[in-house]
Amino acid sequence: MASLLQNKTAIVTGAGRGVGRGIAMLMAAEGASVVVVDPGVNVDGSGFDQSVAQQVVNEIREAGGKAVPCAESVVSMSGGEKIIQTAIDNFGKLDIVVTCAGILRDRMIFNMSEQEWDDVIAVHLKGTFNIVKNASILFRQQRSGRIITFSSTSGLYGNSGQANYGAAKDGIAGFTRVVARDLGRYGVTANSIAPSANTRMIGSVPEEARTLRSARGIASGGAAPTLRGDPEDVAPFTTWLASDEAAHVNGHVFYVTGGLVALLNEPEPVKTIRKEGRWTVDELARVVPATIGMELFNPAPSQVPRT
Repeated sequence: MASLLQNKTAIVTGAGRGVGRGIAMLMAAEGASVVVVDPGVNVDGSGFDQSVAQQVVNEIREAGGKAVPCAESVVSMSGGEKIIQTAIDNFGKLDIVVTCAGILRDRMIFNMSEQEWDDVIAVHLKGTFNIVKNASILFRQQRSGRIITFSSTSGLYGNSGQANYGAAKDGIAGFTRVVARDLGRYGVTANSIAPSANTRMIGSVPEEARTLRSARGIASGGAAPTLRGDPEDVAPFTTWLASDEAAHVNGHVFYVTGGLVALLNEPEPVKTIRKEGRWTVDELARVVPATIGMELFNPAPSQVPRT
């Protein structure tokens, strides 16, 4: 067993499969006691299978690590409280929370139902809040803690058919930047990872949908990364962020895939126009096309013929 996280206790949500599983396994291998949180749902959030979390716990224990399963859902505040309490009851402390739990309900915006919107927001955005809020109370009291949330390039750059997922994931990035400022003074760090990996969530997107988007010229964003590694590739950087070695890293978003780790920039002005007083519509119509409106990237060019 390694020792980067020796004597630490970590909660990893969505740890039954994919990226979360890889993180839970590596954190345990680095000495952490891990609460493996996963209700064993399907990609769309339906179903329930306690054995999913238990299987990961069994693997960790067989390798000489410490872990307990937790099948609580992250979608309610009470569920978040119970997840945090599981760490305290079993290991007596909490040092790290990693929020990987997620579902997909992909649909073009004009076909998306209110339920599809609400369910995805509940798991990703509210679920992240439910864990972080409850953990932050302990972290503030003990003057230490690591919070690692999961964003996505779908939110940061945009991906067709994922208005619910993209809104949640971009929201998580903003949420994390605020939490970093709220808790930094107490010795707590909060950072977010936008991973790219071949998981069952990615595999659930029909190939026909990918082909159709491509044929219609619908892109994911002007600078969106296209690399995709294995789920386990995200674990090393996440584990490092959770360690004492990363105490100086706070309020950032990182893109992680394969052997690549990239620090993503915070929103900043690219081009500006300015005048004394308020712009008129006529002035903007004349100035914008030749200044900030030049060569703007269009992720989905119009298919409607000009008349």
